[in-house]
Amino acid sequence: MRWQYMRSTVEGGFWGQFQNLVRTEVVPFQWKALNDEIPDAPKSHSIENFRIAAGQAGGEYEGMVFQDSDLYKWLEAAGFLLAESAQQGSKSSSDRARIDAQIEAWADEAIDLIAAAQRPDGYLNTYFIVKEPDRRWKNLREAHELYCAGHLIEAGVAVHRGTGNQKILDVVRKIADHIDGHFGPDEGKVHGYPGHEEVELALIKLYRLTGEKRYLDLAKYFVDERGKSPHFFDEEQKDPAHFTIFGIRSYPYSQSHIPVREQTEATGHAVRAMYLYIAMADLALETGDEKLRQACTRLWNSATTRRMYVTGGIGASARQEAFSTDYDLPGDSAYAETCAAIGLFIFSQRMALLEDDSRYADIMERALYNGIISGLALDGHSYFYVNPLEVVPAVCDANPTYAHVKYRRQPWYGCACCPPNIARIIASLGEYTYHVNGNTLYADLFVAGQISCEIGGKKVSMRLKTGYPWKGDIRFEYNGEQAKFDFAVRLPGWSRNASLSLNGNAVDHNTLLSKGYIHLERTWLPGDVFELSLPLNVELVHANPKVRDAWGKVAVHRGPLVYCLEQADNGESLHAVQVSRATDFTVAHLPEFLGGVTLLSAEGSVLAETGVADELYSNSTQHPPVTRKKLTFVPYYAWANRSVGAMTVWVHQENVNTK
Repeated sequence: MRWQYMRSTVEGGFWGQFQNLVRTEVVPFQWKALNDEIPDAPKSHSIENFRIAAGQAGGEYEGMVFQDSDLYKWLEAAGFLLAESAQQGSKSSSDRARIDAQIEAWADEAIDLIAAAQRPDGYLNTYFIVKEPDRRWKNLREAHELYCAGHLIEAGVAVHRGTGNQKILDVVRKIADHIDGHFGPDEGKVHGYPGHEEVELALIKLYRLTGEKRYLDLAKYFVDERGKSPHFFDEEQKDPAHFTIFGIRSYPYSQSHIPVREQTEATGHAVRAMYLYIAMADLALETGDEKLRQACTRLWNSATTRRMYVTGGIGASARQEAFSTDYDLPGDSAYAETCAAIGLFIFSQRMALLEDDSRYADIMERALYNGIISGLALDGHSYFYVNPLEVVPAVCDANPTYAHVKYRRQPWYGCACCPPNIARIIASLGEYTYHVNGNTLYADLFVAGQISCEIGGKKVSMRLKTGYPWKGDIRFEYNGEQAKFDFAVRLPGWSRNASLSLNGNAVDHNTLLSKGYIHLERTWLPGDVFELSLPLNVELVHANPKVRDAWGKVAVHRGPLVYCLEQADNGESLHAVQVSRATDFTVAHLPEFLGGVTLLSAEGSVLAETGVADELYSNSTQHPPVTRKKLTFVPYYAWANRSVGAMTVWVHQENVNTK
């Protein structure tokens, strides 16, 4: 088995700030949202549904069929935050301890309510308990029962790891056992699988926690059955008790068009696809299934080399929240759901575990710093579901083609999958920063904090100090036992002219580089220091010419961050802005602006506000007048945190060579 549980602390710096935001603002705010206590926000009714199912309140079920999952993801985030504080121990402040005590009290309240709603046979889904008690498991294609169960299992694993809470583990084992008793290859069981994947990866997590192989086998069964003929979704429709919820009948939509080992293109609903691919990669890790690994590699390549936005967003189409065809990546109508970027982040991490190749961690980083945290306001109280790369507010208001595109983050959603999802991924970040394979410790992401694990029977501990992503200083300090092992540090694909030193002595990394990692195999001693310096040059990135929406334009990058133009700094006509090809960017870090960001400034031009002809179309050979302008770029993740206005990632260049 390649997988081993690892968790580093997150201490200060960029991600410490975000994690503190989740602890102090996001999780408390979302608890209020789940209790319907946020004025002028769409009603959640999630917790109230549990109260009704538990017999503690009267009334009717309200919300989406998968409303239970919002509470489960919130609970998972709470579990990760409590685990983080427990790991840091005495370093936690009294204020943090007070906040954690409140979070744990809320979590205990949620767990008690979840346990009270669970049926004696282990079944738990408030939609069916309250609204459709006679239709359990009659519409796997649409009803999300297994999806919700998966999120409950993930929450239970996280809370139990973080706090040792046995009650939630008992709940999730009970529902997992119920599912195992109902589904599988044996005669008398349902030979099917969920329309929305999630339970598969959750069962593998539960197996890893408990060692109960039945859970791994059930996850494998769900994955292996997918796409077989005769098609399960056709067969279940023949049941007289079957009923319709959404009416979507596309097989590719749920990645069930062909068996998973034969799939070659990332297709269908982007979040469902990612959750399936995560489970496939996990199974390949656990079982050594080479065909499954090869399928994962093909699907990852499809998603990231032909169907991914420069921000790490995936799922271009608002219709069915799905992948489009290769290179179809429109910026102004991009769907790029926050949950889909989170799925890509996790899938890429699993691929890094499978293949020890830094290209997977590069995509983790791209999605994390851009397409994921763009979904969260800097005050922690509003969210983007959709993450476009270009916005004109008046067009969004007037043209129904852009009805899904928002230029303000929303305090909550009727379908609120993204807000608690972003909370749980930031809270769990310590589980994604390193991985181990044999004698090698891999550093995948540059997150300030400490990793402690065991390699070759020795206690290994490495602390990372960094100003990343604003600064390129990466300092690893070894404070474990004397131990011989290989320490492999990712050299980001965007980096140029990196330099490194070991205990103050320069090291030539070119001879140590393998699959994008710098390998230092040696006997490590307490006090050893390894430093990596990554010059954070501003770069103008071009899209493949097949990307119609971006051809002839550039996106501005600095380190892992994608930048954008906002109306607040550059005026309204961002479509008419051009950046100079020969410009030198000015870099300025503003600690008090937008939570503390590095701004980029450059020379450019924009369509003049006066002197433009009134004709809609003209055969004039004269170019419209332009004026010189200093352009200001902000990190993409921080857009829409000021006044309402236009935004764009892709920008024209002056004097483009069209020959």
